[in-house]
Amino acid sequence: MSSVEQRIAELRTVLKREGLDGWYINGTDPHQSEYVSSRWRSREWISGFTGSAGTVLITKTEALLWVDSRYFIQGAQQIGGTSIKLMKLDTENVKDPQSWMASELPEKSRIGIDGSTLTVSEKAHLDAAFKQRGIELVVCPDYLDEIWADRPQIASTPVVDLPNEIAGFSRIQKLTMTRLAMVEKGCNYTLISSLDDIAWITNLRSSDVSVHSPVFLSFMLIGTEKAWLFTDPKRFTKKIRLQMEEEFELLPYEDAKTTVEGVLTEGDVLYYDPKKLNLNLYEATLKARHVEGRDFTTDLKASKNETELEGMRRSHLLDGVALVNFLARLDTENGGYDEIEVSTLLQKQRERNKACLGEAFSPISGWAEHGAMCHYSATEESNSRIEGDGLLVLDTGGMYEFGLTDITRTILFGKATDEQKRDYTLVLKGNLALASARFPAGTCGYQLDALARQFLWQHGMTFFHGTGHGLGFRLNVHEGPAVINTRAVDVPLKKGMILSDEPGIYKEGRHGIRIENIVAVREDIKTEFGQFFSFEVLTLCPFERKLIDKTLLTEAELSMVNNYHRWVYEELKDLVDDEAKGYLKQATLPL
Repeated sequence: MSSVEQRIAELRTVLKREGLDGWYINGTDPHQSEYVSSRWRSREWISGFTGSAGTVLITKTEALLWVDSRYFIQGAQQIGGTSIKLMKLDTENVKDPQSWMASELPEKSRIGIDGSTLTVSEKAHLDAAFKQRGIELVVCPDYLDEIWADRPQIASTPVVDLPNEIAGFSRIQKLTMTRLAMVEKGCNYTLISSLDDIAWITNLRSSDVSVHSPVFLSFMLIGTEKAWLFTDPKRFTKKIRLQMEEEFELLPYEDAKTTVEGVLTEGDVLYYDPKKLNLNLYEATLKARHVEGRDFTTDLKASKNETELEGMRRSHLLDGVALVNFLARLDTENGGYDEIEVSTLLQKQRERNKACLGEAFSPISGWAEHGAMCHYSATEESNSRIEGDGLLVLDTGGMYEFGLTDITRTILFGKATDEQKRDYTLVLKGNLALASARFPAGTCGYQLDALARQFLWQHGMTFFHGTGHGLGFRLNVHEGPAVINTRAVDVPLKKGMILSDEPGIYKEGRHGIRIENIVAVREDIKTEFGQFFSFEVLTLCPFERKLIDKTLLTEAELSMVNNYHRWVYEELKDLVDDEAKGYLKQATLPL
């Protein structure tokens, strides 16, 4: 019996003992993190699937894994040979987990879930869906603890303090901004569990989750007069601890529930985010009146201040230097690497500059058919040699002292087919259309999304991931609340927000193509119709000119490509290695 099958069998034994008909794993942690620390990688442990998103249900007779289109291929490969069934979200006849459980489970089933990973909002939705058929969602302790023998402990890594000249605002200023927002909502407390929000407000960074997610495990309660931070106090140096104690009472992570329960009274009004606050902690707040909404800190964090914006520009300039030095070497050698080696080579170029602290996320380096897996992760087993003709999709980013980057380039080795050139150019046209958009205040990402897809649609093609995600400032590479995708997420794009622009096309077994630049929302013209916004492109790296079919570009698009390349050349020409200057000049010549 495989380790996956053994674990499923052991979990079913626990379910039988507890009178449960199933166990639901939503794949997150007590903070609703996208990327979770090793302790809460329950989905991976029970199924073997290592992607960043997915849901698992184990019943008495079935085991199911739901994934979105990013992970159709990877999911199938990683659960192959097990009894787990892959459920491909948003495909014909496949219900989402909530709908599947509500309709397919026997009536009066009892489904268990770890209450520390279940949000107030998710519980309400599941309860409503289950009501008609008498299915019960049972909030439980985390029973995986009993069968996960070598489960990692709660992480506690040292923190570093961002000085105000990098962060832009001090902790005191950020607390004041949050408290002003609380008062506007008529609240005297707010409870925050989102790790990147807490890292932002404290100006602290750490690595409890991973080296790519510089946050620390914590909860925060902010009152109009006092604030509490719940985290392992041993992580602080004496200097940082003394500074923090000027604004916060520092208490252990495990004390959050009992302290919140003791602080809040019947006369208090608590603001919280039901999509982020877990049920276990929510139960400590029941004496207070509640006001629900998106965390104030989520919106405050999303609109970067001028210091943060300048730091992100500097980060992308340094990244551009590393990218061109790297691409020049590839252009000279034209292969000879494998997928892991090529991403490592790029990161070494980044780390030649002392301001680079490491990778911003695990690289995606997909050669040929691997490029069709949009979130492919090369392993020692899957690692392909780059040989012959083909396309390499390389999605990487650097973490810098004053920002982070995220860039995807599709690189040609050898000769391109007509199909590859057409596909690349259609993706490029979408990237340009979004980057050059002008839009009125109040516009949401979903209202712009079709700009990036329209040219693929005209040829009967599309892609199934979002076009753009928010970026954190020396934080997570994925940051809310703004997104650019097909879902009607009602979050207007505002000045200072930083997002990706990354259309693509993926043809299973053949090739993948993605082009990603990072853009910042800026104020544009103001007319009698109000304020308009546009995007400032931050990414500095040539497109793959050998893949561009000029006959598919309009004069305006040709001008956009040439203007972009002229800017890239002028910004980088005096900074790249001497050996890369010739490549840079050739790569940015007018089309």
